[in-house]
Amino acid sequence: KRIAKASAGSESLRGTPCSSVDLRVNLLVFDFPLEPPPQMLTHSQVTHEIIGAAIEVHRILGPGLLESAYEECLAHELSARHISFERQKPVPVVYKDCRLECGYRMDFLVNGKVVVELKSIDALAPVHNAILLTYMRLSGSSVGLLINFNVASLRQGIRRLVL
Repeated sequence: KRIAKASAGSESLRGTPCSSVDLRVNLLVFDFPLEPPPQMLTHSQVTHEIIGAAIEVHRILGPGLLESAYEECLAHELSARHISFERQKPVPVVYKDCRLECGYRMDFLVNGKVVVELKSIDALAPVHNAILLTYMRLSGSSVGLLINFNVASLRQGIRRLVL
């Protein structure tokens, strides 16, 4: 067996087989993010990440819970995936150059660019699309996701809207 010697500033590796040393070196060499920073992700990449997180939440919880439960779990899943987001972000209304705080809040603004509205209802209605489009317009976002968790397969409950 070959014996590796420790390099300066690292713990002693004397007596460690070379295969273990190679593994440690590889981990050190590749210890950097392989994906672009969140600010540089495209809208498509961000929505892909959000949908993946939502599918994981739905896979574990299934349909039938309150929207607030899905919101809490999605926030946890986005955090675990190191995806930046703002939750219950206030959306002011601008009327005649006057900014009015009317109590509107979007469920999530992910990566500063994608509005996400959650529902847990029997069926999405046109008014839900209109609400999402309004939040997108007021926030300056061009992409939004409407996600209804109260469906058998989450694919049936996802709508992606673009301004």
